[in-house]
Parts: sequence; C-alpha cells; structure tokens
Amino acid sequence: MTPTTGTPARPLRVAIVGAGPTGFYTADHLLRNPEVVVEVDMFDRLPTPYGLVRLGVAPDHQKIKFVTNAFDKIAASPRFRFYGGVEFGKDVTVADLQAHYHQIVYCTGAQTDRRMGIPGEDLTGSHPATEFVAWYNGHPDYRDCAFDLSQESVAVVGVGNVAADVVRILCRTPEELATTDIADYALEALRKSRVREVYLLGRRGPAQAAFTNPEVRELGELADADITAIPQEVELDPLSRAAVERSQDRATLKKVEMLREYARRAPTGKSRRLVLRFLVSPVELISDGAGRVAAMRLVRNELYATSTGALQPRATDRFEELPVGLVFRSVGYRGVPLPGVPFNESWGVILNDKGRVLDPDTKQPVVGTYAAGWIKRGPTGVIGTNKPDAAETVECMFEDLARGAVLEPTRPGAAAAEALVRQRQPNYVSYTDWLKLDQIEVARGRAQGRPRVKLTSVEEMLAALGR
Repeated sequence: MTPTTGTPARPLRVAIVGAGPTGFYTADHLLRNPEVVVEVDMFDRLPTPYGLVRLGVAPDHQKIKFVTNAFDKIAASPRFRFYGGVEFGKDVTVADLQAHYHQIVYCTGAQTDRRMGIPGEDLTGSHPATEFVAWYNGHPDYRDCAFDLSQESVAVVGVGNVAADVVRILCRTPEELATTDIADYALEALRKSRVREVYLLGRRGPAQAAFTNPEVRELGELADADITAIPQEVELDPLSRAAVERSQDRATLKKVEMLREYARRAPTGKSRRLVLRFLVSPVELISDGAGRVAAMRLVRNELYATSTGALQPRATDRFEELPVGLVFRSVGYRGVPLPGVPFNESWGVILNDKGRVLDPDTKQPVVGTYAAGWIKRGPTGVIGTNKPDAAETVECMFEDLARGAVLEPTRPGAAAAEALVRQRQPNYVSYTDWLKLDQIEVARGRAQGRPRVKLTSVEEMLAALGR
C-alpha cells in the first residue's frame, strides 16, 4: 500500500454503516484530523439520520434532541455524504464496501430486546418495550404495530430509562403529549387510551434501579397520574444499605429518598395511578384462555452478594398475581448480527478489540474493519457515552492507516460509490434531501404548535421529495 492514502489527491475513504449518534461521532473524529484527508460516506437503512435520537428518545424529552444540531454541522462538511434508505446486506454488501473504501465502521447499535424467558411471553398483549417506543416515535417499520390500549392495567418490566419513558408516555394526558413530536397516529391512539393503572417492576431494590434521578423526579410530576410505591419495597435491605453507606453515592441516596417519599404520598384523585414495585420478577404471563394476557405471576426476590460483591436477586417462595392485560418488557437490548461481519452471539456484539473487528478463528484484526457504539460494547450509557467510544475506534483506524494496514479498494473514488448506490437504490435520500424533509416536518409542527409533525412512512418521505 502506498503511504499516500489520506492526501488531497488520494483521500482516506471511510464507510460508516449506521447514522445514529455513534456514526456521527465517528465521522466527526475522522473529519477533524488535521493530518489526514478523510472522506466519509454514511449509510443507513432508513431515509432519516440520527438513529435513536429521532426514534428512541421520548417525545416529551425535546432538549435531548438538540444534539442533532451538532450532527447537522458534521454533515455540512464537503467531505461527508449520506446515503439514506440504503440497507447494508441487501442494497450493499461487505464485498461492495471493500471494493470502494479503505476502512469500514459498523455503528448499528443494539436493535432487539432481550427476552424475559418465561412462559406466556408470546401471548397477545405482551410486547418488547422498544416496539412501543419505535411506534410512538414514528419509526417506518413500526407505524402499523397495534397495542391494546383499551386495557386498564399495564405492567412495564424493567427499571431503566426506557422503561421510565414507556410508563411516562402511558400516564401522560393527551394535552401534554400534544405539545411534543410524538407520531400523529400514536397521539390519536393514546387519546382514546383506557389505561388507568401502570406498574413499573424492578427485580432488584431501589438502590440498584438503573433509571436516573431526573427520570424518577419526572414520574412524580405527571399532570394526571398519582405515583405510589410499597413502603417496605423502597426501604433498603441490610446489604444495599451497607453498599450505599460504603460508596456514599449521593445520587443513589437521593434516588432512594425520592422513592420513599413516593411511598408516603397520599392519592390526590388523579385519573391514573403509577405503582413502582421493587424486588419482584415475573415468572409467568397467564392467559385469559383465548391467547391474551390476563395476569402476571410475580415472585418476591431477596438480594444476595455474589463473589464479586454485586447484589443480585434470588427468588423466594412468595408469589402474587397482578391482573394486567398489557405487558411491555424492557430488560435490556441486544445487537443483531450483520451479514458477513464476525459476531459474538453470547454478548450480542460484533467481535472486536477496542473497535478493531476480530476474525473469530485467528482472533486477529480483520483489515480495515471496525465497530463503534452499542454494537461494539453492548447497550450501556447515554448518547454522549458514544463520543469517547467512537474516539477510541478512530484512534485505532489512524494507527492502522499509519502502518499501511488498510483495505485496497479497486474503485476508491466518491463518484464510483455514488454510482453503485444509484444503481442498487435509485431512491436513496441524500443529506440535502433529509434537510428538506426536516423543514417540512418542522413547518407541519409549527402549524399545530408542536416541535415537528413527523413523516412516518418511506412512501410519504419520497412523495414529499417529489418522487
């Protein structure tokens, strides 16, 4: 390999698969290098960029979405191109990318939910939380999902921020939701919702709950939902108390204090009730006899310390039944294998070391192949956590470039890549196209006093672009 790759005459050509936050952070770190001229082509299966910022962040959390302003600045680089609506593995393959790029980075996130692994999990009325989130956020693949909101009691399993988002959306009034960018069809469905009681279920205690304090506080400030908890479930068991006292973690102390205050609150007559439960695990979903969820069997847990000192739940012999007709599980995400890319099934991530993808047989790096974000490290942290993660991967990419360890594409020019995309997916969406769609959505929102009204189908998006 001649060492001149990365010069104006011969830019380092990089393909990024996935247009979520990690894809943009990776592009940013690549384009900022003052020594190397890099051209970035970003591919996404959907016509729209931003990944979970558009399709995962709750509609009532608009501030979090402001990060897209930074993404737009990155995309404004003349050395950046976006190919939306181009699916990896279908429209373009690994071999295609290897023929056109010196380096490929996979930033595809974690796209499926972990299962609870209990009887009755596949009954009608039992769903992964991510499907509900994608539905209310207007994801084209999920807009036709149906959730039976005529049920009065709902259980959400898990106590992370996604679970908190789901219970908030279920408990919000139509008036509160009408000021957000929630999908129109979801707003209509939630307007007719008959949900009155929502349970949020955690298998460990309040000190171990993964949701953050701002999320906990928000649950206590809902316009038309009283919040409550069971006093003995929010009191710390001896092991948790010792752990919290040892760590002196102020955030955890504050979280537990808020939850104890919720347990002491008297109902104020609001039309919905949100019940926070701890130290319980679902062991079975019970059918109504016609294949629908009618109830959930719970086991009470106690905590024990593992050999590493972590506190884990252990089932007791005490059980109870919750009558619920709708269940959302939010017990973690999993990455999905990509065609032709080494994958670690047990961890649900691409096999890698610091972002360098490894050959499963030799455990040696696969030349020119990288991963960043959740598909690299698993579903942990917040949006910003992906920035240092992307930086670590990009550092490896520049080290490999310096050693000449890059792919040798036969057609490395930008025009050749564009010609390939045009041939495979003539209806691809460029970043300029996306900015037009963005303006249309914002204008539609302005007319209704909302941040935006989303286009939720690919057909609708292409029609708006006059295709």
